[in-house]
Amino acid sequence: MSGEDAPAQQQNAVDQKQETKPAEEPKPEPPKTESAPDGAAEAAATPAAATEKVPEEEAFSYRALVLTGYGGYDKVKLQVKKGKPALKAGEVLVRVKACGLNFADLMARQGLYDRLPSPPVTPGMECSGVVEAVGEEVTDRKVGDKVMVLNRFGLWQEVAAVPASHTFLIPEGMSFEEAAALPVNFITAYMMLFDFGNLRPNQSVLIHAAAGGVGIAATQLCKTVKDVTVFGTASASKHETIGEGGVTHPIDYRTKDYVEEVRKISPKGLDIILDPLGGSDTHKAYNLLKPMGKLITYGAANMLAGQKKNLLAVAKNWYHQFSIHTLSLIQGNKSVCGFHLGYLDGETELITEAMNIILDLYKQGKVKPRIDSTWHLEQVGDAMRKMQERNNIGKVILSTEPMPEEEKKEEPKKEDKKEDKKKEDKKKDDKKKEEPKKEEKKDDKKKEEPKKEEPKKEEAKKEEEKKEEPKKEEK
Repeated sequence: MSGEDAPAQQQNAVDQKQETKPAEEPKPEPPKTESAPDGAAEAAATPAAATEKVPEEEAFSYRALVLTGYGGYDKVKLQVKKGKPALKAGEVLVRVKACGLNFADLMARQGLYDRLPSPPVTPGMECSGVVEAVGEEVTDRKVGDKVMVLNRFGLWQEVAAVPASHTFLIPEGMSFEEAAALPVNFITAYMMLFDFGNLRPNQSVLIHAAAGGVGIAATQLCKTVKDVTVFGTASASKHETIGEGGVTHPIDYRTKDYVEEVRKISPKGLDIILDPLGGSDTHKAYNLLKPMGKLITYGAANMLAGQKKNLLAVAKNWYHQFSIHTLSLIQGNKSVCGFHLGYLDGETELITEAMNIILDLYKQGKVKPRIDSTWHLEQVGDAMRKMQERNNIGKVILSTEPMPEEEKKEEPKKEDKKEDKKKEDKKKDDKKKEEPKKEEKKDDKKKEEPKKEEPKKEEAKKEEEKKEEPKKEEK
């Protein structure tokens, strides 16, 4: 039997079965006639649903700041991303309202922060917003919850998918800006002072960059302990503010040697020093500790000099890197600790415990983030410049609220003014550079004038000698 005959014989067998059971013919037919329209309806409905759903998914877009490469402020660009972020189990989708700007973000822009993946990537370690969707296995968060978020990166955008365990409920009365300003600075300050420092009454603390986000958080936390003396370094223009905030002895690091200033007031040294600077300042900090003192180093701000990576500053910082033998620690009765919040992203319980204590202190009115300024995502370059040039007192915030059209129109004018100022500054610098050259030319001219006169004198002498020679011969 060939393969072609088999279907024909099978079909005959089926026909014979149908003939022997005529009563069964109507039974299968009604389901067929009824199911066909349903099937057709489903088939028709499915594409319709798909056509409705696909455009909705595709139409979903959101703005995000993207680090496109390492370098200056212009390397962080505002882009539009398409497609709704997919939620994994245990994640929530947050509609971001405000984002925090941190010193680590400035270092990341220059390629000096190893916890941020290579560009292109969206930076941002903290934000605040509203839960818009909840993934599977999430039981302690619901749509509509106001939350603050702490994450390794990826929060400088309008929507973000994050683990629910990285979110914390915003207390009543706290603004979105304050919520975005709290996680990184206050957790860092709290864990350094209390987990490492074991801060107790009647102790002394040195806080560098006392007007910055961590500096203000640390000062407020020091005030929660009785009779703590706080030394804080900051430029003179910020002393009144940090003094009102709780710094006992403000020191202008630009005009004075902070080591000498501390020694004048506390000859024996200090109990706790928070060092975000690195390099030679870490050596100074260690030598400033009194017996049983603790140095907590948590950064290398001295590496940051200018918009782009300054290899000289980096090399200098590494050259002066602090190192010590354990025997010296034993003999000095001192301790040195290192803190990096970025490497604690897996320690959820530890972070949550610290955050709960901080939020309780906020509810009691003992701590409150200080907002320096709020910028639109379009102004991220100006926001970074303000922080990098140390012009802020408190936290610099990025708002996801779109910039009004009026402000957008003003921006080019501001840019033009900046360009004009740059040109004027350049002209002034060029004039300054040219002035010494002009002076040199004048000096050269003065030097050349005697040289020109010398040949003339020589020629005059020769002429006179020639005139005298015939007279001599006549004689």
